[in-house]
Amino acid sequence: MAEEKLDEDLDLGDEQQGGSKKKLIIIIAAAVLVLLLGGGAAWFFMSGDEEAATETEQSEGEKKESGDSKESAEEAGPALYHSLDPVFVANLPPGSGAKMLQIGVDVMMRKPELLDFIKLNDPMIRHQLLNLFSTQSAKELRKRSGKEKLQAAALETIQNIIKEQDGPGKVEALYFTSFVMQ
Repeated sequence: MAEEKLDEDLDLGDEQQGGSKKKLIIIIAAAVLVLLLGGGAAWFFMSGDEEAATETEQSEGEKKESGDSKESAEEAGPALYHSLDPVFVANLPPGSGAKMLQIGVDVMMRKPELLDFIKLNDPMIRHQLLNLFSTQSAKELRKRSGKEKLQAAALETIQNIIKEQDGPGKVEALYFTSFVMQ
């Protein structure tokens, strides 16, 4: 009887090992399935990026052939910003509705040589911009379109100075960082 009991205990142990082997196989199969799904997803996303990159390279090549100026600007380097400090303070013409205009101006370029040029020619640039700002009408500057016209005129003024002085490159953008009329 003791031997039968001992055999039953041994049989129970065999059944328990068989159950844990099944669990182990299921866990391994699940892990392999997860790895396969992850690999498939990675391949899907990576192959899509390669096609998009190839299309982007082809379109960039076409832009270079067509002489796109934005592309050449991006090749020149990252954007460099320079604040024309201190802020500009200009008296407005009498009867325009406000007496004073205070504007903070930043310029954007891509060439470090141009940044040095602007720093060296700061007095000339400030003089020309002050002359421009002091001729503005407060009535026009209250409108968004008036501010945009002034911004475009200021950019053109700086670009003309750079051109006249044989500066290296051109300023791409001009931003008003503060704008106060009193």
